[in-house]
Amino acid sequence: MELSHVDAEGRVRMVDVGAKPDTERVAVARGEVHMQPETLRLIVEDGLPKGDVLATAQIAGVMAAKQTAHLIPLCHPLLLTKIDVEFTADEAASRIVITATVRARGKTGVEMEALTAVSVAALTIYDMAKAVEKTMRITDIRLVSKTGGKSGDVILEG
Repeated sequence: MELSHVDAEGRVRMVDVGAKPDTERVAVARGEVHMQPETLRLIVEDGLPKGDVLATAQIAGVMAAKQTAHLIPLCHPLLLTKIDVEFTADEAASRIVITATVRARGKTGVEMEALTAVSVAALTIYDMAKAVEKTMRITDIRLVSKTGGKSGDVILEG
């Protein structure tokens, strides 16, 4: 297997995408924050002292997606055309499921931006709720799907 971020001498390098055509790129990522039922209730009912946890986490996720090239050393800076960060409160499993969708028209994919959005949104939920629960777990951050580009569509979950 050939690694795209390593040159012939084994040195790390940024991939040159200049010759690639611009295509519509979309990536969806998902992750979860597991917590006690009471913590979930407080978050959903906006009952935590730090304020609206999900609104803050949504903004944090959007901002993080836009900063991905500053956080991940070999990521290209991209002009993102859409970033959605959504939350689903799953009372049965006592968790919040985070889904980020990122869109761009460009020469490289937006998977890292979607994954970064989910990661930072989850960290924000943890930060804002840790005063009431320190046993929360951030889990299962993963790519759900990506479309566009030379490698084609990858659908890992429905």
